[in-house]
Parts: sequence; structure tokens; C-alpha cells
Amino acid sequence: MEQAFLEELKTEYGIVFEHVDLLELAFTHSSFVNEHRNLALEDNERVEFLGDAVLELLISRYVYDHYPDLPEGKLTKIRSAIVREESLAKFAQECHFDRYIRLGNGEEANGGRKRPSLLCDLFESFLGALYLDQGLEKALEFIKQVIFPKIESGMFEQEMDYKTRLQEILQHQGDVNIAYQIVGEEGPAHERTFSTEVIADGKVLGLGTGKSKKAAEQDAAKLAIRKLHGIRKDER
Repeated sequence: MEQAFLEELKTEYGIVFEHVDLLELAFTHSSFVNEHRNLALEDNERVEFLGDAVLELLISRYVYDHYPDLPEGKLTKIRSAIVREESLAKFAQECHFDRYIRLGNGEEANGGRKRPSLLCDLFESFLGALYLDQGLEKALEFIKQVIFPKIESGMFEQEMDYKTRLQEILQHQGDVNIAYQIVGEEGPAHERTFSTEVIADGKVLGLGTGKSKKAAEQDAAKLAIRKLHGIRKDER
């Protein structure tokens, strides 16, 4: 394995592989194996299978804890957005994994180093190798650095309908009058920012902002859900 990559893993993520051969396995594509049969190499497909399971477990636990009011169907939808090919390929590139994958000449010539499906598999392969080398906690530490901040920044919130969820929460015990009211507008006409309050039975539950009225309403509902959840935890 290239020394530059080993140093990058250590510096950026605090990862030092005890068994570097596992890391080499994770970064060996089947096209490379096919073109170097004399080396008796193994490709990364089996360790990718393991990494896929590790990733799904860690992300499932995170969304379960992070969205305590969401039902199973919505949790599944968010998890699917996080672990889909496009997302994992982007994570792999941000970690510079694409620079170090061992590809066959044909795959290299066909742009394999930038192919989303290949990068997605590579990310899962790395996670599987890390799990084998150092266990689930170290895999979790890596995910905390690479994926969790993206979730917390709202990267996947387009999968959420906070207004519907807030309505479900508030009306669970009976009818509640829910209204959204614009309380402010700022910026030029082409770059407006709206501020909106969500009000339930006359009580303001959240104040949200957004580049559109709908986005501001969703933001207000999201903050209201978080506020309600915080109140519930305090009451326990």
C-alpha cells in the first residue's frame, strides 16, 4: 500500500492498520486481479459484502437514535438516502480513496476511477477491512468523522417531510389547530429569505428560515419537533 495513503489515514482519521494486507485487499478491484492472475490475488468483493452490513448497522443505529419520533418507513427512507450509491461514491472521493484503488488497465482507461458504482463498493470495502482489522468501534469512529457530520448539516433532509411529521405528533392525542405564519422577509427579490413561525393552538413552537416559504415552514416544523422531543426527555 502506498505510504502516502497510510500517512493520510493516520493524520486525517487516526487509523493505523495492524494488518495492511486487509487494506490492500479492500483497494484491489477485480479488473486488477484479472490482469495479474500470476500474482494469485483476491479482489475486494467479499470484504465489500461485509462492509455493506457494517455500514447499514451503524447508519441504522444512528438514524434510530437521531430521529426518535419517526416511524420505521421514514427511517428506512433516510437510511436509503445515506447509503445509496451516489452518497457513498462522494464520501469515497472526499476520503481520496479514488486515488489509491488498484485497477486493471482496461478499467482505468474506461474511467473506472470516477465510476460511482465502483467508488461506492470501494467505500464499503474499506469499512469491511477496517472492521476486520480493528472492530466495530473503530469503524464507528470513522463513520462519525465522515458521514455523521453530513447528516447533521442537513445533507439528507430533503428526504424528510417535517410538516407532516409534526402534524402526526401533535394530533396523536386529538385535533390540534396548526398554522404557519410568515413573520419576516429579508434580502433582494432574487435572493429572499423568509422567516416563519409554526403555531399550535395559539402557541409558537418553532421559528424557521428558508429561501422559500415552503422551506421556511419545513425548517420551523423541524425545530418544533426537536423542541417537543427535548421537552419529553426533560419530563422523563
